[in-house]
Amino acid sequence: MEAGAIELDGLDGGCALTATLESGQSYLWTRSDGLMYQAPPTEQTWYELAHEAGFLRVRRRAGRLEWEGTGDPKRVLMDRLRLDDDLPSIYAEFPEDPMLQAAINYVPGMRLVRDPPFACLISFICSAQMRVERIYGMQRALTETYGTIVPGTDAKAFPTPEALAQTTEADLRALGLGYRAPYVRETAAMVADGTDPTTAADMPYEDARSYLTQFTGVGEKVADCVLLFSLDHLEAVPLDTWIRKSIERVYPACARDSYPATSKAIRTQFGGTYAGYAQTYLFHYLRTSEDPW
Repeated sequence: MEAGAIELDGLDGGCALTATLESGQSYLWTRSDGLMYQAPPTEQTWYELAHEAGFLRVRRRAGRLEWEGTGDPKRVLMDRLRLDDDLPSIYAEFPEDPMLQAAINYVPGMRLVRDPPFACLISFICSAQMRVERIYGMQRALTETYGTIVPGTDAKAFPTPEALAQTTEADLRALGLGYRAPYVRETAAMVADGTDPTTAADMPYEDARSYLTQFTGVGEKVADCVLLFSLDHLEAVPLDTWIRKSIERVYPACARDSYPATSKAIRTQFGGTYAGYAQTYLFHYLRTSEDPW
């Protein structure tokens, strides 16, 4: 097993590890104390990720990110947490906006994740009308039941499309997926049969969002989540409940009569290129702070 550390002052903008991994962007990581989304971690707590090429664990301690694992763990860590992103330069692209500044001050150093497209797609298909804790629980149930054991460990990586395509709706309902069960199975079958969500990465943003909506259970909001948290479309702004509340209360001029039109307006409001970063900071701030308004 390899091990090492990354000094936080060597990263442009540092890394708020807990906020990054427990802000509703990714549901693929676990915690060594078993308290993901339940309580703050200590410096002894590891975040752990079983993936197709190995196993990774990371914790923030004494001004650095300590990591260890197999399967080129440092490269995976850099990639999955976008540690090469220059956060100060990204912040500089945001408009002068008291609400966004408050969100950045609330948790400076939060990064976007870069999850594998299929796992991200399934995670956000399960997100409809669900709190982050419940979404996380669904992904853990899927992984524990249908995931693949990483060699040399007892940890399981997220299930393959083929594994989920072979399930039944009843199987998935038994894991608590409810009406999302057929969506998950049918989308897995589409991917197993060759319809590749990764194709959207190289498309213009609007075309990419449209492309992803062909998957069962994927509307425009879920498509935006996959584009933002997996496929490097950092301009995507998922119009979830919290962002719609912010439009209603703070950015009423962005309200339009359709998802695409409102999306375009709020992307412009947030500065365009990195609007998805702004959305993620605002989402986390509104969801977790005591008095954001």
